[in-house]
Amino acid sequence: MRDTDFFDGIRVPVIGQGTWYLGEDATKRVTEVAALRAGIDAGLTVIDTAEMYGDGASEELVGEAIRGHRDEVVLVSKVYPHNASRSGVVAACERSLRRLGTDRLDVYLLHWSGSFPLLETVDGFERLRAAGKIRSWGVSNFDRDELKQAPHGCATNQVLYNLGSRGIEFDLLPWQQRMGMPLMAYSPLGQGPSLLEHPLLTEIGERHGVTGAQIALAWVIRQPGVIAIPKASSIEHVHQNVGAGAVVLDAEDLASLDNAFPAPRSKQPLDIL
Repeated sequence: MRDTDFFDGIRVPVIGQGTWYLGEDATKRVTEVAALRAGIDAGLTVIDTAEMYGDGASEELVGEAIRGHRDEVVLVSKVYPHNASRSGVVAACERSLRRLGTDRLDVYLLHWSGSFPLLETVDGFERLRAAGKIRSWGVSNFDRDELKQAPHGCATNQVLYNLGSRGIEFDLLPWQQRMGMPLMAYSPLGQGPSLLEHPLLTEIGERHGVTGAQIALAWVIRQPGVIAIPKASSIEHVHQNVGAGAVVLDAEDLASLDNAFPAPRSKQPLDIL
């Protein structure tokens, strides 16, 4: 699997691990922890979570999964906008660190823009960085015009990106690529089964000897500077995600996908889940 620059010159695989909805069902905990650990072992070392996910349950699950493996992972979490005041972001980070069982985050993101000025939030981020609690900071669900207002030092922007949601290709993604700012793609396989049930994905997958989901994931990471963070709630799904990193889509594949899932021809409102 190829890798890409993330922040501070760190090279990471272009596929990581998302954790939205993980940790919310106690009966699945053992399976979900095992899946995250299998991902780490397979090289999917970027793990993304948030205080919002299960009101901290996801962070607690991640904390269990990375115990004894903290130095192997690039750990990302996110702060609620209503906690993103200058002092609030510091307190929220401390709570996340306790749930995660670690003394630092590699990247801390503002989950989406809210009522507090971004400069105030960034001041809180910088205080955390000076204290060694975070290594870098970034944002999530920011469109290009918002992102252009971010102070120098923004490490990444995490947004929705998949075959069924291509609006960022018109201006946001090209801008981030020009600026050398990596984009984290959440829900790269879409929400629910509808996208993955498209017959074209199955058809292309059969030609490559992989699943339609692997084709969808390979399509997302075809772009330079994109890190996909699919959720994997089982070891089988982890292995499928790893396998997607080896899929190379040819010109015919890409043309067929463009025909079925057209690229934007004008500015689109930012899709947010």
